[in-house]
Amino acid sequence: MSKIPKEVLAENIGDLLAYSLEEKKRKFTETVELQIVLKNYDTQRDKRFSGSVKLRNLPRPGMKVCLLGDQLHIDQATANNIESMDVESIKKLNKDKKLVKKLAKKYDAFLASDSVIRQLPKILGPGLNKAGKFPTMVTHSESLVHKVEDVKATVKFQMKKVLVLNVAVGHVAMNKDDLMINVTTSINFLVSLLKKNWQNVKALYIKSTMGKPHRIY
Repeated sequence: MSKIPKEVLAENIGDLLAYSLEEKKRKFTETVELQIVLKNYDTQRDKRFSGSVKLRNLPRPGMKVCLLGDQLHIDQATANNIESMDVESIKKLNKDKKLVKKLAKKYDAFLASDSVIRQLPKILGPGLNKAGKFPTMVTHSESLVHKVEDVKATVKFQMKKVLVLNVAVGHVAMNKDDLMINVTTSINFLVSLLKKNWQNVKALYIKSTMGKPHRIY
């Protein structure tokens, strides 16, 4: 984080929160995004990076997660108010591209039992993968509730065809320190994924859903 002075980040986060909580308070909790502009990257030739990092503080508590599960996991999901689909319900989609696309749109992320995840390409097709939402595997030796919390706390950085990335790293109801920790963790992880580290970073901004971008680098 040495490239961004702590006081610069603190000041910008303070300004962002002041605008969203005092000047223009909305009727919903705004998400805080980290916006990254890259340089010296050839999206055609250079290897596209992809990586996920777990943040200390939940960036999107309202994130919708669905379990594609076997019967034991479905029972656990029902007992803990976690939305789920069993294999029969998945098969009823009949690999219909429109229905799979609709399912992918309905949820932010998916979990799948280890016994179910192996069947997914065959019974569901590539739709979730294409949407960038291929499920995270969960086994019976893990706590389903903790796994859902892990998924909600994890943010993904994925290089696509453009040199700009947007990642949700928090929300305006978080306190300043928690938001700083999430932003710092996200930036450090992103830089570690880049071929030439900071030499590939052109600019960094933080922005609330309805607020203006604040340049931090």
